[in-house]
Amino acid sequence: MFTNIIGFAQVVLTSEDTVSHFEIDYANPVTYEVGGITTSGSGALDQRLLLFQVGEQVDIPGDKISNTIKKLWSTGLYENIRISITKTVGNTAFFDIYLEARSRMLAFAFVGAKKNEETDLREKLKISQGNIVNDNLKTTCINLIKDFYIDKGFYNCDVFVEEKPDEKVTKAVNLYFHINKGKKIKIDRITFIGNNNVSNAKLLKAMKSTKERFHFTPFYKADTVIRYMLKHPDYYRSKDIIEHLADYFAGRVNFHIFKASKFIKGVYEEDKTHLIEKFNELGYRDAQIIKDTFYVKKNLAYIDITVDEGPRYYFRNIDFVGNTKYSSEVLRRILSIERGDVYNQTLLMENISMNKDGNDISSLYMNDGYLFFSANPTEVLIEGDSIDIEIRIREGQQATYNKISVSGNTKTNDNVILREVTTIPGQLFNRADIIRSQQVLLSTGYFNQEKMDVRPTPNEADGTVDIEYVVEETSSDQLELSAGYGATGLVLSAGISFNNFSFRKFFKKDAWKPIPSGDGQKLSLKISTNAVWYQSYSFSFVEPWLGGKKPNTLAANVYYQVQTNGYSRSDDAFAAIRILGANVTFGKKLKWPDDYFQLSHSLIYQYYNVHNYSSIFIFSDGYANNISYKFTLTRNSVSAPIYPREGSEITFSVQLTPPYSAFSNKDYTTATDQEKYKFLEFHKWKFNISWFTKIVDNLVLNVRLKTGFIGWYNKDIGAPPFERFYLGGDGLSSWALDGREIIGMRGYDDSALTPIENGSEVGGTIFNKFTAELRYPITLNPSATIYILAFAEAGRDWNHQREYTPFNLYKSAGLGIRIYLPMFGLLGFDWGYGFDEVPGLSGANGSHFHISINQSID
Repeated sequence: MFTNIIGFAQVVLTSEDTVSHFEIDYANPVTYEVGGITTSGSGALDQRLLLFQVGEQVDIPGDKISNTIKKLWSTGLYENIRISITKTVGNTAFFDIYLEARSRMLAFAFVGAKKNEETDLREKLKISQGNIVNDNLKTTCINLIKDFYIDKGFYNCDVFVEEKPDEKVTKAVNLYFHINKGKKIKIDRITFIGNNNVSNAKLLKAMKSTKERFHFTPFYKADTVIRYMLKHPDYYRSKDIIEHLADYFAGRVNFHIFKASKFIKGVYEEDKTHLIEKFNELGYRDAQIIKDTFYVKKNLAYIDITVDEGPRYYFRNIDFVGNTKYSSEVLRRILSIERGDVYNQTLLMENISMNKDGNDISSLYMNDGYLFFSANPTEVLIEGDSIDIEIRIREGQQATYNKISVSGNTKTNDNVILREVTTIPGQLFNRADIIRSQQVLLSTGYFNQEKMDVRPTPNEADGTVDIEYVVEETSSDQLELSAGYGATGLVLSAGISFNNFSFRKFFKKDAWKPIPSGDGQKLSLKISTNAVWYQSYSFSFVEPWLGGKKPNTLAANVYYQVQTNGYSRSDDAFAAIRILGANVTFGKKLKWPDDYFQLSHSLIYQYYNVHNYSSIFIFSDGYANNISYKFTLTRNSVSAPIYPREGSEITFSVQLTPPYSAFSNKDYTTATDQEKYKFLEFHKWKFNISWFTKIVDNLVLNVRLKTGFIGWYNKDIGAPPFERFYLGGDGLSSWALDGREIIGMRGYDDSALTPIENGSEVGGTIFNKFTAELRYPITLNPSATIYILAFAEAGRDWNHQREYTPFNLYKSAGLGIRIYLPMFGLLGFDWGYGFDEVPGLSGANGSHFHISINQSID
């Protein structure tokens, strides 16, 4: 035993010994009493690690000394250990334990890693200054670094550690991790073996995150397929042509833009489960993976998966047991599974309790208060390829809401959140109400849509349930800084919106953090200017719960605009346009046809004062009054305000002025422009719809339609030169002196698609615009939500009804990105290409870059 650790221990006889020479006889150990123990070296000794003490008997050589050295070595604290005999007096021996402490780490660095990778690696290693440097530490770090890069697809990653003593600090070292990532390993092919009935295309699609790399070889081994088709015509007659095409192109044409083709073992294991689930969905309930192989060849990965499909099964008899509230016939209709259907356990479970549309048996019960309901499907008989199912139902008692609470809100007051929810204490539990309440809370824009949660705490003993809405605050205030070109040149704009303001706390000093907030009110201020040529000021305030008891909205807006020609007021050439406007809106949420509807009424007043200005307005001196009423009906069911995945928003509005000319005896065929437009008269109709649907994962399709029409009461007056539609460009407007509506359309210059008469833009009285967008998020972090999009648009603007041709539209397409920053709102950058030339405007179409602020394009 002692000889095994001779490298760590030495036995030395000192001059004080009565024996001139001390020899160790390994064949005949000698027993000594321990007379004393001293320590030396830079390492500290924990006495509890010693297996022998003063006064005890030890054998030399013997197990106590050798095992003590092993125990000290196992701590990893020392790089050199030596136990020496300093002297012996008769049968008494004196020992010295020499311990040399290991070096400690002063700092560490990475060589060959990118800056962003270094940050992630430091978090992953979790080592810090003062750690003892030993082989275990270095090996652990190397393995963690390799795992980090393997997860990124670098399977040939090589890492070694360089240890350098520090020049200034004793027993301190600096570690340098040298990283050679090598080339990223991508999956080239996934081959399935044994799938005689389920196509490769379906299996590749079932593997949600393990994907082949980009392929575009549509004619790869096409001759082999043709020969097989000629030899086995019955095989190709047995399937739909679409399924054959999907199977043919699987592995030949792959455009995995949003899915990386790297191999991650943990994800691959999950995808093997998804493969079996796909077989089960198609009726192959006994399917299993016999074996699978992963290998790398020339920096490309290959996966072979051998499966055994087993027989295909079908539903036969489906019976319900324990149901008293609803008949078996009603439950069968909701289950929507017929005798003879392919056995699909996933579909069975979805239609019992997990249908995304809420059309399942569980929802039927839970929307009527049966919170404690459960339904368990059981296979009671398997005969041949048929399976009998018995669904065992436990209805339980109806539950009512007890305590409704909210947590996680740090700024928004509890009552502001709870007034939006439809779960009221004492009412019957209703799962649909909870889902709807979540949507309403998200629509406020105050909370992180990815962290919203609902935690029910049921109490079956008394038939109640507590509901806790868990939220995470996100900044909803916005700062707007923009620049645009108007008739006077560059116009700078600055605005700030407080979207969770509290007027009630305005005079409370301790509520200014930095502004009083938490009551859900909205306060906005905006200023636009071009020095002496143009100035605009606006102020708006919105109270979403007027009176605090019902969701009735009161909104007020006041604004003032002035544009001059730059001359001094005292100059005879001075010209100016001044506009003073105000409007008040009262809105109300409706409960019918459903609670997604909102109705609003607005009173609008605008006063136009024109002095010596003829380049824009139809008259150079005079004034006009616009007194109108606006009716708006909106239905908004979008799932979230920033990145909706489903739902729609539909808006219909009509704006009316009184028909002044009907009460006047004037002959408007001879009236001056000032007389015609002293009081504007028109009716304006608009209809907008935006529809969202999730294609796969977070890939979302958004389809939009916008249309508008301006009509008149008196043909001798016609449509007013105000309130018209201007189409084209990015939709940004720093000035709109005539009440115009700027409608963005990418791929064309600003207002390029607006009607022109006598060489000037006059604005349209009818417009149509259609948009289709595919969106995919890069990050849904509430502090910086980013998504990319591809779009196609078509639209046109007409001045006269007789010119209206709804199918003759200008078209464009392109790509874009949206960045949502809480303080700045939604910023957009788009490239669009307009396909159609605009008569009289060379270069108005073609390639254009656009910037949008807060959905100005949309």
